[in-house]
Amino acid sequence: MSTTAVTFDPFNGLRLFEGAATRLTSEPRANRSWSPSVDIFETEDALTLKADLPEVKIEDIDVRVENQTLTLRGQRKFEKDEKIKGYHRIERSYGEFVRAFAVPSTVDTEKVQADYKNGALTITLPKKETAKPRQVKVAVQHGDARTQ
Repeated sequence: MSTTAVTFDPFNGLRLFEGAATRLTSEPRANRSWSPSVDIFETEDALTLKADLPEVKIEDIDVRVENQTLTLRGQRKFEKDEKIKGYHRIERSYGEFVRAFAVPSTVDTEKVQADYKNGALTITLPKKETAKPRQVKVAVQHGDARTQ
């Protein structure tokens, strides 16, 4: 009589359940919204916004500045491939997105620029000349004479 050792995996049932639940709920929905990641930073001359928009086509991106609000709108479409028989997991989001950001009054909204490269959108919001910091020389007074 031969005996075979069987290793008990207490999490096997949980993994099977997770896989089944993922397959049931992972069919992409066309109208599911998502929110791209955004970094915003400031330099002396401008505010810059960088948004991750991988696999979003340039024609599906809309950038607007209106009433001191910058709105970034777009859509990442789910491309169905007829060769694929089914998905085991879909974790990336598809569908429309909208992000809105308050624009300070120090920004020259007439000169906003947007560039798209390698799946990243960079929006540059230049500051108005009057809003840029400038150094002021301090005059030193010695008695009645002023020097700089």
